[in-house]
Amino acid sequence: MASAIRPNHFDVIVVGAGSAGAALAARLTEAPHRRVLLVEAGHDYANIDELPEEIRQGHATGTDLVIDPDGVHNWGFTARATPLQPDMPVPRGKITGGTSAINGQVFLRPIPEDFDFWVSEGNDEWSYEKVLPFLSKLENDLDFSDQYHGNDGPIVVRRYQPDELVEDQAAFIEAVAAAGFSKTEDHNHPASSGVGPLPLNNPDGIRWSTSLGYLAGARDRPNLSISADAHVTRVLIVKNRAIGIQVEVNGGLVEVLGSEVVLCAGSIGSPHLLMLSGLGPREQLETAGIDVIAELPGVGQNLRDHPSVHVRWRAEDQFPMPDIETGPQKVALRYTTRGSELRNDMIAVMRWNSTNREFLMSAGIYLAKASGELRLSSKDPFEQPELDYHLLDHPYDLSRMRDAVRMHIELGAHPAYKGILKELIDPLPADLETDGSLDDWLLRRVGTMHHISCTARMGPDSDPGAVVNQYGQVRGINCLRVADISIMPDCPRANTNLAAILIGERIADFMRK
Repeated sequence: MASAIRPNHFDVIVVGAGSAGAALAARLTEAPHRRVLLVEAGHDYANIDELPEEIRQGHATGTDLVIDPDGVHNWGFTARATPLQPDMPVPRGKITGGTSAINGQVFLRPIPEDFDFWVSEGNDEWSYEKVLPFLSKLENDLDFSDQYHGNDGPIVVRRYQPDELVEDQAAFIEAVAAAGFSKTEDHNHPASSGVGPLPLNNPDGIRWSTSLGYLAGARDRPNLSISADAHVTRVLIVKNRAIGIQVEVNGGLVEVLGSEVVLCAGSIGSPHLLMLSGLGPREQLETAGIDVIAELPGVGQNLRDHPSVHVRWRAEDQFPMPDIETGPQKVALRYTTRGSELRNDMIAVMRWNSTNREFLMSAGIYLAKASGELRLSSKDPFEQPELDYHLLDHPYDLSRMRDAVRMHIELGAHPAYKGILKELIDPLPADLETDGSLDDWLLRRVGTMHHISCTARMGPDSDPGAVVNQYGQVRGINCLRVADISIMPDCPRANTNLAAILIGERIADFMRK
């Protein structure tokens, strides 16, 4: 049932039809007796043929994300990255499928050590051994079939093979291997490290979002209602119990009741809704004129992401730049910084910009030390919260990024790039003179890898900063859960789309039981 809020009472109301929410709703409605309402602020497209080309074709724009700040499929948030970068764009998907419908289609798993940390923080249901069956269940891997992979799940996964790689990608592998890094065929193997093709959820160039993977097979179920173009403004709470939602539809406010409410609105939307509903840091709520129902100081704190900078070269004049249809093929190096105790704490990816005839080598910190904050701007549900990422706001993050930039410049000088890279154009020699000058360049250039997370983290009752327990249940409020990447204790050493789907799968299983 599409675009409906009938009947007015549901067993479960899921807010947000993104990576986690679509998976959660699809799994819950496998039980025919459970009536589920899935509410999405953005548009819904009932099938693949209705999708706009820039959504359907994973590389139609030649970029990793649909980043038009005024586009109808993008929330178009902005954030402060560093004191030198106060207006960083933060694209998030506003459409069924959420950010999985506009992202770069990297389908990379967290590594076992990520889950070890979650367990050490008091979340023993999230060990690698316990989540592995769900990691396999959610995927249809076209390249590997073993104890670590699934072959009949809703999300199709593939990798570029060596004979498919364009020249700069092949040169990247050669330069990285010459620098002493190992090669890997499968970045989703639990012991994987080194350079190799990334797993991608884009069979035949189609961006295989959760709308295609999960909702397509669930839309005809009579117990699933999908209400799109419906902006949830708050959770209705009576006597510390969630009883439904208030939602804006066609310019009017509607109240919808449910036995349980699950927020899957993402790491910006979910904590924002909690605060609009009176759940969060007391000082922020009182300043905004919102009655405090439950003081939860951790809401909006612990904002995590992967900082990234791009080393840029101009292409050789005669080099034929790859076209958009080729897609920004992805091979990546995941490695451990010299002296680091954090395995695979860094990533490097080669890409191109055909329009400017440039090549970029992106350096990313896959386990940063610095954390940021999301703060309530006002009680207006249509005003975005303040986002302050504090990227590189830790000496170790700056040190690792300096090392990465210098390593990238060395890689670009490898003979494999002869005839491809003409000259380094950013950073300039003056930026590289001292650690201080390079730090200044980093703080002016660093941006998000689009993996904002951890703003309503899970943990035991003994953790004063935890917002939910490991089952997603909001502390002090009955019948209210959060099920998206905002509940992670830390950002995993991976892109976050797969982790979000995993959380939807895992919490759906908790709810079924």
